Amino acid sequence: MFQEIKTADLKENAFDLIGKQWLLVTAGKPDGSCNTMTASWGGLGVMWGKDVAFLVIRPQRYTKEFIDSSDTLSISVLPDGYKKQYGYLGSVSGRDEDKIAKVGLSVIRDGDTPYFEEARIAMICRKLFAQPYDPDCILDKTVDKNWYPEKDYHTLYICEIEKVLVNQA
Repeated sequence: MFQEIKTADLKENAFDLIGKQWLLVTAGKPDGSCNTMTASWGGLGVMWGKDVAFLVIRPQRYTKEFIDSSDTLSISVLPDGYKKQYGYLGSVSGRDEDKIAKVGLSVIRDGDTPYFEEARIAMICRKLFAQPYDPDCILDKTVDKNWYPEKDYHTLYICEIEKVLVNQA
């Protein structure tokens, strides 16, 4: 059973939440299909007077197709004990199999936006901005050298957090 809270009432350390606990970024296509991926980079903050999530997705990720075909996406945080599932969902492509079913997660929806019944937190987000990274704008050239040897630059998404749902189960 999920309860909606205000973004200001989310008492989580964003550095721990994103960098250590990890996230699932999930989006659906108009045909009802969905895909998810594990994320450990990104941020939460305020932009244009809105509470937002900053997400970065590499071009080869299958989930990017779903994100690009929808106005919304979700960010789910699973409870402790799901590191193995996060690892699998981050390393296996949904092009090749139903990886969501394989790890035993249950998709539920807020309107057209898929998220997971097992999540302890789900954020329902609306895309506001998308732009591929321009390598000329990377000022610290060691970032380019260390993180982009294949020149597969992320797309930055800024998404308004429309709802924060907390699992009361």
